[in-house]
Amino acid sequence: MIYQIRKAAHTDESSLERLIARSARVLGARDYRPEQIEAALLGAFGVDTQLIDDGSYFVAELDGQIVGSGGWSRRRTLFGGDAAAERDADELDPRADSAKIRAFFVDPNHVRRGIARALLERCETEACAYGFRRLELMSTLTGIPLYRALGYQSGQMVRYPVDARVTIEFVPMRKEIAP
Repeated sequence: MIYQIRKAAHTDESSLERLIARSARVLGARDYRPEQIEAALLGAFGVDTQLIDDGSYFVAELDGQIVGSGGWSRRRTLFGGDAAAERDADELDPRADSAKIRAFFVDPNHVRRGIARALLERCETEACAYGFRRLELMSTLTGIPLYRALGYQSGQMVRYPVDARVTIEFVPMRKEIAP
């Protein structure tokens, strides 16, 4: 299957929200309870329009349908959509800080076809061209195998509160990139 990768646009937001919800509910079901997924969809998972504004969020399309998304950021926010409370749009210094890998989701009907890998390689290339030499991300449990296969090193699991009663597990990961 041949898919095209392009920069996400604001006109994609509703399609992205549907993709994120479907991906989280179907693929995340192996690692998370339904109440964790639903609470995460209220902020921890979601579209971050700052990435779209910065031109650093990408979609993979197949026959006009968005089947994957992912991005990178030069901003301090590590994860979360527009509804997330802990957001910081301050710019990072590529000489001292790590670029953030953000919001990777693939349609459950299109997994294991190289979509996430292609999106991640695009993000790494662009972050490197911007001057970054280190990358970091906050992985879902579901995403860990992909990131490990592509050279990311795991940190200690963290439990993040997604609402007053529910926490979700994430794993911080890092990677060094060469110019």
